[in-house]
Amino acid sequence: MKRIFLIVCVLFLMSPVVTGQPAWDPYTIKYEEFSVDLPTLPAMTSSVTLHPRLQKNRMERHLTTLLDGVVYSIDVFENPEPGQSLEDFIAEQNVNSSYDLTTGRDLMVNDLRGKEYSSRDATSQFFAGPRRLYRFTARRSDGANAAVSQFFSSIKFGKPRNATEVVDGPGRPLVLDTGERIYTGREVTTKPLIISKLEPQYTNEARKHRVSGTVILRVLFSKTGDVTDIYVVEGLPQGLTEACIEVAKQIKFTPATKDGSPVSMWMQLEYRFFI
Repeated sequence: MKRIFLIVCVLFLMSPVVTGQPAWDPYTIKYEEFSVDLPTLPAMTSSVTLHPRLQKNRMERHLTTLLDGVVYSIDVFENPEPGQSLEDFIAEQNVNSSYDLTTGRDLMVNDLRGKEYSSRDATSQFFAGPRRLYRFTARRSDGANAAVSQFFSSIKFGKPRNATEVVDGPGRPLVLDTGERIYTGREVTTKPLIISKLEPQYTNEARKHRVSGTVILRVLFSKTGDVTDIYVVEGLPQGLTEACIEVAKQIKFTPATKDGSPVSMWMQLEYRFFI
């Protein structure tokens, strides 16, 4: 008879505990040569679109996150042959924007030429390289915000070091659609305390196909004591991902606190399956 071992639920917090504002960390995209500091893991979407003037398909990636009313976004475009100049790229992107072109400021970052423009509620920096076109934007900002300054000053080109790679998905937002602020492990006073948790069952189909591996979930441990907003970081077939989601929903815990009040916090759950 085959023996099946289930090693369950490795819980770890996203970062150590300190108080204050979220610590910004560098992020990049796999195989890309740039990095930029952000307050949390951003959402990302990737698509292939037809460039109307060049009549060529190009890859586009769009990253966004929100903190303290400021939307930070990074747009990375493939620059297909014969390639766009910086000026052409800016003109193309300004069609649906309202940048005051008289505000233009020349930039140079790691030998890559760029330009900065501002509008009433946004500041953008544009860069053009031989393979990629970049737009970094902070919206609903007066430009003097210290966090916005950190965002723009952290932009680097070249092979990134010690940067977290972003993949398509919802990221780890610090503000929900309801406006509720979500905290990181660096910000809370006390972390969530697990009271009870169930172990996911190995499904018959997974056993039949000898599926092994790890399911990783990113979940919100809400200040109300419920597990909500479950996202799959890595899944397994044959019903194992679904089994993990079901038991994650039933975790009982005492919420994290900040300055004596319960707060919501992201956590990552790992469920490991071995045959």
